[in-house]
Amino acid sequence: MPTRCEICCEIMIAILLPPIGVCFRHGCCSVEFIICLLLTILGYIPGIIYALYAIIFVDRDQYFDEYRRPLYSQY
Repeated sequence: MPTRCEICCEIMIAILLPPIGVCFRHGCCSVEFIICLLLTILGYIPGIIYALYAIIFVDRDQYFDEYRRPLYSQY
C-alpha cells in the first residue's frame, strides 16, 4: 500500500507529465500507461484527467504480478 506522500508526489508528477505519473504507479508496460500516453498525445487535459483517475481510483494491488512490477516496488 503506497503512503500518502507517494500518492501526493505521483499526483504532482501526473499534473506536469501525466504518463510519467501513471508509469510510477502502474509500470511502463501497463494498459493504464498506454491509455494515458495516447490521451496525452491527443490532448493534455484528457491525459491529466485519466492520470489522476488511474493513480487515485485504480487498485494496482489487485492486478499486481512480477511482470507488471512498478518502478519503486517495495518487494
